[in-house]
Amino acid sequence: MTADPGVDPRGRRGSGEDGGPMTADPGVDPRGRRGSGEDGGPMTADPGVEPRARSGSYEEPGDFDDFWRTTLDEAAGHPLDLALTPVATPLRTVEVFDVSYRGFGGHPIRAWLRVPRHREEPLPAVVQYHGYASGRGHPLDDLLWPSAGYAHLLMDTRGQGGAYAGGVTPDPVGAGPAYPGFMTRGIAAPETYFYRRVFTDAVRAVQAVRSAGMIDPARVGVVGASQGGGIALAVAGLVPGLRAVHLQAPLLCDIPGAVRTATDGPYQEIAGYLATHRSEPRRTLATLAYFDGIAFARRAVAPAWFSTGLLDGVCPPSTAFAAFDAYGGPKEIAVWEYNGHEAGGPADLEIALAAFSARLSPPA
Repeated sequence: MTADPGVDPRGRRGSGEDGGPMTADPGVDPRGRRGSGEDGGPMTADPGVEPRARSGSYEEPGDFDDFWRTTLDEAAGHPLDLALTPVATPLRTVEVFDVSYRGFGGHPIRAWLRVPRHREEPLPAVVQYHGYASGRGHPLDDLLWPSAGYAHLLMDTRGQGGAYAGGVTPDPVGAGPAYPGFMTRGIAAPETYFYRRVFTDAVRAVQAVRSAGMIDPARVGVVGASQGGGIALAVAGLVPGLRAVHLQAPLLCDIPGAVRTATDGPYQEIAGYLATHRSEPRRTLATLAYFDGIAFARRAVAPAWFSTGLLDGVCPPSTAFAAFDAYGGPKEIAVWEYNGHEAGGPADLEIALAAFSARLSPPA
């Protein structure tokens, strides 16, 4: 097994609302190695241990809150203009709506809203953000959450959708020199950085779903994997009143450490950019500091379930632990010893479904 240098080799547990553990795992090896649960499930993590990179290498800007307050205030100056257009499908148990609303800069953002066809309103809702370079996909994709009784809004990330699943939302904002991909678009300043627009769109997605008449605005959770996990974590730190958060192998956490340790995936774009722009590490990292999941985690209070694979070279597990440690609300982390960026895969979905059922109380 390979290991991230910042990962402590022992297990941990999450903390519940009363300060105690949310779950306990019998599989922690007392000799300092990560053990597997007796039932084959994930390991958990113990807040009493001190791994080398538990706190991460991230330094938060002093004006972080002012930056995001100004950003969201500017977005609030644009009308939401929510539109739900029914989509004809052969599905008998799920209805699909083509969604449009206005995000950062008043730009139109698209999404799918899927809801149970036979439902008792108002519904609990799950807002999902997808992985890197992917789009909202086809109306018949992503039927898990509506099949479980939730309204499910899947945001189309602006400018993406060229891989894995198609997208239709453009990013009309230009940018300066950037490494191929999205991680360095507009990186010269926080005000122009790509993820400032994306995170604002994501906050507005929660506002959109809360304003839909069929949805209970008090019962909303957010989920995401990889890039989607990083976006969901930002939303958890920016949006009050969320009921639950699930983050699988989140991107954009402890970015300085991730750039140095990731062996594959989007962080290598930042390393490639800095390999060419040798004089710009300080300015680049100063921009990225406004978008690091550690800062958002410190401000989040909704109960959260994290997941990471110890063999993940895309989002190194030490970066997930750094965000987990910083998280301000009740939390649990599932640690998958022999998995990479997929983390727990469908087992993580089982965890999310059970957690959201308890927190959002969907109709039977």
